[in-house]
Amino acid sequence: MPQLLSDIDSYTGHIIVKLGLLFLCYTFVRTNELRFMEWSEIDWNDKIWRIPADKMKMDRPHIVPLAPQVIDILQQIKELNFSERYVFYNPSTRKPYSQNAFINALYQMGYKYRMTGHGFRGLASTTLHEQGFMHEAIELQLAHEQENKISKAYNGAQHLDYRKDMMKRWAAYIDADI
Repeated sequence: MPQLLSDIDSYTGHIIVKLGLLFLCYTFVRTNELRFMEWSEIDWNDKIWRIPADKMKMDRPHIVPLAPQVIDILQQIKELNFSERYVFYNPSTRKPYSQNAFINALYQMGYKYRMTGHGFRGLASTTLHEQGFMHEAIELQLAHEQENKISKAYNGAQHLDYRKDMMKRWAAYIDADI
């Protein structure tokens, strides 16, 4: 991971793609969730991103706690003022960046067949489990479906305070590798 982070830091392509790769690393959201992220979904006061159900694979709303490093990335993008609606907006095409923009950047850095946008999810899950974080909180952060349908129907717990702390620790872990 230290080499990947160093390579992202040295990436010379479009700044939004570079910041998007860092955002994926810090938040481990799905690439499509990242691509269609809107400024209106960010709660700057609570430092969370509320993704509406219609943008989620499991068709339910999702909350992503935003570590200070992620807030910094968002502020950098906001200062570029490319779009009033989309965060990861491509000013050349006048729409959100394609999924290929992020995968091609990884390929250009030498990660073809070694890393994808989705790979950040596996990397985070494995590392957080190895660090002893609560499995349920990691699965919630990944927006995975609960296996037990009865539990899903009755358990609406989000473990948000725990996840906020977990995401801050994850961001600190990443920063230690940069």
